[in-house]
Amino acid sequence: MAVTTRASGAPPLPAHPDAQLDAVLGSKLPHELSYALGGPFHLLMPDRFDTNSTAFKHELTEAGVQGQVYYAKKANKAAVWMDRCAVSGTGVDVASAGELRDALGHGVRGEDVVVTGPAKAEGLLRVAVLHGCLIAVDALDELERVIDQAQAAARPARVLLRRLPPAQPHSRFGLDDRELTSALARCAEAGDAVVMEGFSFHLSGYDTQARGELAAELIDLCLKARVLGLRADRISIGGGFAVDYTAAEHWERFLREQGPHDYHAGKSFTASDFYPYHSPAPGPAALRAILTTDGLAGRLREAGVMLLLEPGRALLDRAGCTVFRVQGVKDRPGYGIVTVDGSSLSLSEQWFNSEYLPDPVLLPAEATPGEPYAACVGGATCLESDMVTWRKVRFRARPAVGDLLVYPNTAGYQMDSNESPFHELPLPRKVVLDTAGGTTRWRFDRPPLA
Repeated sequence: MAVTTRASGAPPLPAHPDAQLDAVLGSKLPHELSYALGGPFHLLMPDRFDTNSTAFKHELTEAGVQGQVYYAKKANKAAVWMDRCAVSGTGVDVASAGELRDALGHGVRGEDVVVTGPAKAEGLLRVAVLHGCLIAVDALDELERVIDQAQAAARPARVLLRRLPPAQPHSRFGLDDRELTSALARCAEAGDAVVMEGFSFHLSGYDTQARGELAAELIDLCLKARVLGLRADRISIGGGFAVDYTAAEHWERFLREQGPHDYHAGKSFTASDFYPYHSPAPGPAALRAILTTDGLAGRLREAGVMLLLEPGRALLDRAGCTVFRVQGVKDRPGYGIVTVDGSSLSLSEQWFNSEYLPDPVLLPAEATPGEPYAACVGGATCLESDMVTWRKVRFRARPAVGDLLVYPNTAGYQMDSNESPFHELPLPRKVVLDTAGGTTRWRFDRPPLA
């Protein structure tokens, strides 16, 4: 059979080297799990979550700033992250009654939970007040509902007032200047029903300078709120801590050279369609940059203001990967089409007119020599748009039925934001790799609490 491939394929975009993951992929475990589960699966590495959380807390300590890290639960639904937060004292950011119930059920204390999201349901507000959660109030009518819940429960509601970012005036999140003035007056009037602990904001993008400058404005708002007799001793700067997936030279080359010829069916992407897969200041380094913006750390200390942050993706950096089994391969002029045993619903980036770009790793079922082979990757559904990877990835050999494709670093937002049992395909199971005691053992992640 003649195999026709484009000699180079798309520009490569390898993930950063990861010795721990390589050791797992070099073992028999991935193939054994694929055989046992009969479908795609996710591998979770919770020790990485612990490492990332500790790194953020270290930056706060180094800057001499009091603070709290909250894991944004929407980034990944696995129960193991809740277990880790409960043990370590890492907070949890939730936005629904189900997320709050799951966090509390896994041992996270209510006082370590921040409740965000717009126009929160009454049931969510009731439980949040009863458990002493911190509630980010997004609108004036929501503040009234929080006060009603607090008065009915005869216990104070802990609140932050969410600020509409002046640089993003069309955002649907937050209170503008007029609304903030009304909200502060209402909190003062509410007396013991409300403990107004400070302010928060939702700021799109990864600009550390902009985040630091808006944080400074919130410190000023805290000082003004104290004049009204309000506590106002903390601010939340939300998320927006980028993950660095690949080296700068790979990312720059990819953006420079990629074009429609590199994708199945000539699909076209622009640089703005992609997540920034390289970041010069990712995760904890971004926090360090924010704290040094215009002396922010010093201002926080001087004003006696705590800094709260809500990273999701950054706490899951290198904490998991997604594994598919090859079900078929067909040749097309210049490249091949690989079909795997799952769908693009398991890589959520594909459903936002974008592409999850770190190169998948081919794990052959049998060690056989071969020539480099360029191929896109399709899902096992009847939809033309079900492409796990539109890009013509250059594999080291032609994939074969039974081989595995491993997508690295997918724990943050990729695994389960959009998963669906379309065509009655099973949802990928989550497999936790525990490394306590110097050995690696696996187990299934516990399902969410009912």
